[in-house]
Amino acid sequence: MSGAWIIILAYILDRCIGDPRWIPHPVIGMGKGISALERIIRARVHTNKGLKKAGIWFPILIAGGSFAVTWGLLFLLGLIHPIFAAAAEIVLIATTIASKGLRDAGMEVYRHLKEQDWPGARRSLGMIVGRDTAHLDEPEVVRGTVETVAENIVDAIVSPLFYALIGGAPLAMAYRAVNTLDSMVGYKNEKYLHLGWASARLDDWANWIPARMTALLLIVGAWVLKLDAKGAARMVARDARLHPSPNSGFPESAVAGALGIRLGGHNVYHGVASFRAYMGEATRPMESEDIVRTTRLMFWSAGAFVGLCFIASLGVWLAGGALLW
Repeated sequence: MSGAWIIILAYILDRCIGDPRWIPHPVIGMGKGISALERIIRARVHTNKGLKKAGIWFPILIAGGSFAVTWGLLFLLGLIHPIFAAAAEIVLIATTIASKGLRDAGMEVYRHLKEQDWPGARRSLGMIVGRDTAHLDEPEVVRGTVETVAENIVDAIVSPLFYALIGGAPLAMAYRAVNTLDSMVGYKNEKYLHLGWASARLDDWANWIPARMTALLLIVGAWVLKLDAKGAARMVARDARLHPSPNSGFPESAVAGALGIRLGGHNVYHGVASFRAYMGEATRPMESEDIVRTTRLMFWSAGAFVGLCFIASLGVWLAGGALLW
């Protein structure tokens, strides 16, 4: 049962305080390690074939190293006293999730929209998306915010908690390293196509189960929150696999169906236009309140998953007790 309580307390800690800027965050260290490893590889390898082979070292050293360092720290603290190890594990797992940060980022855009501060809304959106936002109108700003919050329900909440349930803070931290690798070197462009392939592929595999669990949670959440649960289920079945990512389409299509809006469409990245498959049906125009609705769906899904973690741990504990009896 200790694992369930640690996950619950870690989620509550993140929900309450998020990631204060004055506390060093493990992702910063991961980022520095990734950048240093990239410099070393590029200084020694100059062919596409060599870069592809060298790309395997990113998951091995960064994700494997994150797991080893976290495990070693908890082991040493456990030698001092188990309470120290438990407290550290709560804090470390909390750093791998970002429910408060995701909510705050979305609501910052929402506040600018409500104040009709269009430049502020575009700037705030530009802080959390990779697309160009300088010339977006209000519906497109809403779309970008809803898509980002929906997609990150998997990356920033469900996936790290899923791996924390399986392997505690070490595996949750390894997942966060994989996700950071994907965000830094997992691009399918000329610079990273060969070097980052292993990181991108591993991130796809790591999120495969959590993404589909998140879609189910969002469908149930839509029903609880009196949104369109049937629409959410229908859009997941119809549109989820149209997304270029094997995982992102599941939460995005679920949210689109639940809200009765259409996500996807034309985006511009560094001046280059790109089209992403549509998710959902536009039963009404998008509005700023859709950001609030998406945030509510996010918190319901996160809370429901934490509850499932507790139930799973309770089941294991009861099964173990029955075997011992």
